[in-house]
Amino acid sequence: MANQELVLGQSHAVDVGQDEHLVLGHDHNLAIHHNPDLELNQTHEHHLAIGQGHRHDLGLGHDHDQELSLGQNIDQEGSSGHSYVHDELAMERKPDHEGQELDLHVTNNEVSLSDGHELALSEARDLDDNLELAVDDDDQHLGMEPLDEISLSDGQLVVTPIVQVRTAVTGPNYELSVGQEFPDVKSCRRALRDTAIALHFEIQTIKSDKTRFTAKCAAEGCPWRIHAAKLPGVPTFTIRTINDNHTCGGISHLGHHQASVQWVASSVEQRLKENPNCKPKEILEEIHRVHGITLSYKQAWRGKERIMAAMRGSFEEGYRLLPQYCEQIKRTNPGSIASVYSNSADNCFQRLFISFQASIYGFLNACRPLLGLDRTYLKSKYLGMLLLATGFDGDGALFPVAFGVVDEENEDNWMWFLSELHNLLEINTENMPRLTILSDRQKGIVDGVEANFPTAFHGFCMRHLSESFRKEFNNTMLVNLLWEAAHALTVIEFEAKILEIEEISPDAAFWIRRVPPRLWATAYFEGTRFGHLTANLVESLNSWILEASGLPIIQMMECIRRQLMTWFNERRETSMQWTSILVPSAERRVAEALDRARTYQVLRANEAEFEVISHEGTNIVDIRNRCCLCRGWQLYGLPCAHAVAALLSCRQNVHRFTESCFTVATYRKTYSQTIHPIPDKSLWRELSEGVPNGSRSIELLINPPKSLRPPGRPRKKRVRAEDRGRVKRVVHCSRCNQTGHFRTTCAAPI
Repeated sequence: MANQELVLGQSHAVDVGQDEHLVLGHDHNLAIHHNPDLELNQTHEHHLAIGQGHRHDLGLGHDHDQELSLGQNIDQEGSSGHSYVHDELAMERKPDHEGQELDLHVTNNEVSLSDGHELALSEARDLDDNLELAVDDDDQHLGMEPLDEISLSDGQLVVTPIVQVRTAVTGPNYELSVGQEFPDVKSCRRALRDTAIALHFEIQTIKSDKTRFTAKCAAEGCPWRIHAAKLPGVPTFTIRTINDNHTCGGISHLGHHQASVQWVASSVEQRLKENPNCKPKEILEEIHRVHGITLSYKQAWRGKERIMAAMRGSFEEGYRLLPQYCEQIKRTNPGSIASVYSNSADNCFQRLFISFQASIYGFLNACRPLLGLDRTYLKSKYLGMLLLATGFDGDGALFPVAFGVVDEENEDNWMWFLSELHNLLEINTENMPRLTILSDRQKGIVDGVEANFPTAFHGFCMRHLSESFRKEFNNTMLVNLLWEAAHALTVIEFEAKILEIEEISPDAAFWIRRVPPRLWATAYFEGTRFGHLTANLVESLNSWILEASGLPIIQMMECIRRQLMTWFNERRETSMQWTSILVPSAERRVAEALDRARTYQVLRANEAEFEVISHEGTNIVDIRNRCCLCRGWQLYGLPCAHAVAALLSCRQNVHRFTESCFTVATYRKTYSQTIHPIPDKSLWRELSEGVPNGSRSIELLINPPKSLRPPGRPRKKRVRAEDRGRVKRVVHCSRCNQTGHFRTTCAAPI
């Protein structure tokens, strides 16, 4: 009975006694045992469910009106170890004896157990005269033919011989057969490779050319062998002979010779299209879970790189298309600056400068006159450096103005970048604002600022300065005191902080005094920073700059452009919801000043000069020149608490005495322009026709720079310029009194 199919005949009954059991085995047969797992009697409630996991069970096709699939191991432990449940089909036995009926409904089918324990199948539609039921599922057919009575008598099973009809087919089990055809030889090789990986054996190619392909099992002495040949007149390949018997038992190691980089790429292609940020480690885990193969990290990384190159284009193509890309920027965003420069000798890439018209307009007409300069190393195949010039909007958010890509960081490239930046600002405004520039003040930047912005105030970015100080002394208390000294508004407060540092470490105080305070300390700084002491743009933009820095050059610039386009739109829409006069950050600062000012005493000297007395001391406020003795008003552009007290005393509107860049109207002007999208590169040639210099950009080809990425995994953490060449601090072990390691890692015998 174990290997016989159930065929329900016409007008025949299946009797199940009170103490007997009905079991559906894994091979979809109907078997009646004395101690089965599915029990039909009067004291239990039973369910018969339909499994959808295997559509080759007894059933009608999934897409037809009648769907009958007998699952295995239904609600109890079964012989097959599988369980399938279908909500639409259930068989339930009522607790009483009278009128017991077990119904099984499937759309237009009905299976019922009558009171006499007969199992009957009826349909709402007509069947053939011989009640033959055909089940179609991927060319599988199960025929139901007349069957004699099955009954139990005194615990003995009486079964009439059954005739079964089934056509076996190959599912996704990678079986190969003679006559099987493939579109070409590559498809044939690919199918054989997938079969070998799925069935865990390795193959060795004997012959492979344009007309034939022969391979055998790589195991010594195994007879498995296959031969395929090309059909005449067409590229189709067909299997001519195959010996599919294996005596080797499969591979015994965790890897697989056929699991090449290309196979890895093909396996994860769809996943990478859905999630390009998928990591090689996740790829390794998925391949191990699905295929049972353990690969190296390098294979997963190379497989991902191969797919990403196909998706985003090669690095070489990116440089080659740069002239066309610059033309598209200028065509879609009129007024933008986009220029690429190459070496005249070999036409290798040297420099790229891009600034969108929307950024230029917003910076010159609405942003604070403050610029931050920074750079980051590119992680792409050909390395290079990304230079950034960024402003700050009225709410304190970063406002990128210009980008430059150079083959390497040197004084000439910084001089070129700052020259391009000066030119774009000069041609777009009649009166060049007196800028305040923040950077790490390395030599190339200092010389470039002095040559191109001679009137600008050039100060240190405090983040760079404090990090260098931390690495030199590694003392959190000293670093905090350094920041307090930088924020001190008056010279007296600044000197007090320096004395505190000197009491803790005279060397630290000496290190600080070597850096002129006019370049970093608020009390001495001559420019207007509006409270911004840092310009570490890369760290602030790290979430997307780091990812973009590893892409081909055009993809990287497109990533930056899309981010800017999104920022402009989001900030423009957000500002439309504001109902205040000042931007949120300025409103909060003024509100805090108002709270403190209510407790101050104000004495008026004339129409513009006031004396404000508080528990902190006495300060003099001049509302005409917008200055206070505490210097808060001048440094931040917003009235300090003393100025607010003076303004309230003469019934002046506090908001009228703030810098215009802090108003909501100016903020909306900052993002009033739009950064427009750029069409796909496949359309550039067509769109360049008829455009001035368009044909020239098509003809001009830029070669990649000569600098290649060194071997090994790219560094993810940024290395600052001031740290290059710096001698590392020598560590000392307190256990063995030796240098080069700590006590926790000491392995010296004591």
